Amino acid sequence: MDFRAIAMGLAFALMWSSAFATARIIVADAPPLHALAMRFAISGVIAIGVAFAMGQRLTLNRGQWRSVVIFGICQNALYLGLNFVAMQWIEAGLAAIIASTMPLQVAALGWLFFGEKVRPLGLLGLLIGVIGVSLIMFDRLSGGADPMGVALCLIGALALATATLSMRGASSGGNLLLVVGLQMLVGAAALALIALPLETWSLTFSYKWLAAMAYQIFIPGLAATLIWFALVRRIGAVKGSAFHFLNPFFGIVIAWLVLGERLHWIDAFGVTIIMAGILAVQLSKVSKA
Repeated sequence: MDFRAIAMGLAFALMWSSAFATARIIVADAPPLHALAMRFAISGVIAIGVAFAMGQRLTLNRGQWRSVVIFGICQNALYLGLNFVAMQWIEAGLAAIIASTMPLQVAALGWLFFGEKVRPLGLLGLLIGVIGVSLIMFDRLSGGADPMGVALCLIGALALATATLSMRGASSGGNLLLVVGLQMLVGAAALALIALPLETWSLTFSYKWLAAMAYQIFIPGLAATLIWFALVRRIGAVKGSAFHFLNPFFGIVIAWLVLGERLHWIDAFGVTIIMAGILAVQLSKVSKA
């Protein structure tokens, strides 16, 4: 892995982790599904407009179209939609920690249901990760964290794992920015269909809310997604996913800095364990490859 790939991975992890704190600001003053649909609609239009200006056209291969739909629904509508709803009730740091377990879920599901062989280091990583998550869940739930919010984040993480499995088709064949824009519009459409009958639009406008929305559109929305696609194309999904082990740490630190959320020693200990588990799982895949 070269220096450029490492820099891309670190940038992605930092941008991706920062999305949770800014999302908490957004859902405090606007209905979550409406706000997220708006974010994806704006991001998608911008991305497609820039893509056409760069000369990209709708000449996607079958794998790209399939990935546009799967990624748009699983990551943008399900994963982020469920997280936005959940963050009305739970802290951003906890949501980031749960979402960061996605590589563990991918490895566990592949082993249990698809017959994928997992090396001893990978099995150890899964066990370590489960222990770390259990410590944090027990501490947060006993401290009053909303069980429904936690459940929604867990379901969202499963959707994110599905979206990640579709990355290979979307990261090949060119037209990268156009693919990103299209999957955002798919997410916006799916969220709008759910939001319109379930939510009533209302917004308590503030410059803080506007700044959080603009940040979500351009940094986690556009920049982080582009970097992730480019990283997968450069070094592959297995090696790229190793950078997810940084997300629990970045997530709780950013939530502490931006929102003033508590930073308890159990959180730090549990996050360290989760990071070690994720890294072990990813290293076992790299050594196997």
